[in-house]
Amino acid sequence: EEEFIRLTKVEGLVSETEAEQVFNQLKPIAPSFLIGKWKGGDLNRAYFRSENDGDPIMVLDEQGNRIWNKDWGHCLLREMVFRGVTSTAMIYDEKPIFDHFRYINENVVAGAMDCPKVFGSESTYYFYLTRLE
Repeated sequence: EEEFIRLTKVEGLVSETEAEQVFNQLKPIAPSFLIGKWKGGDLNRAYFRSENDGDPIMVLDEQGNRIWNKDWGHCLLREMVFRGVTSTAMIYDEKPIFDHFRYINENVVAGAMDCPKVFGSESTYYFYLTRLE
């Protein structure tokens, strides 16, 4: 867990290989663990009302309020096997994207976005979410 936290503080690029090695060693989480409001380590933000209803991408409006980005649709949470580990995945309703999550601590989770058909790449995008409440 501490190694992933260290990667979030690195200035400059973190290689996909290094991020993958650290992510693969993190513990799985249950879908219910993600219910609530979260802020992403990048431009990624999420809000989960329940395991069956969430907003995968939140942005700030001109007044600084968090609002749902309609372009990304809604999402749901399910347990899914990713790299041999059963953990929680966020499944986008309107895009072929699966965000797989692993435990860092009670207020931070690591994410791996699996979406080669969306971005035209075989690479995985790594990010993290921090609990807001």
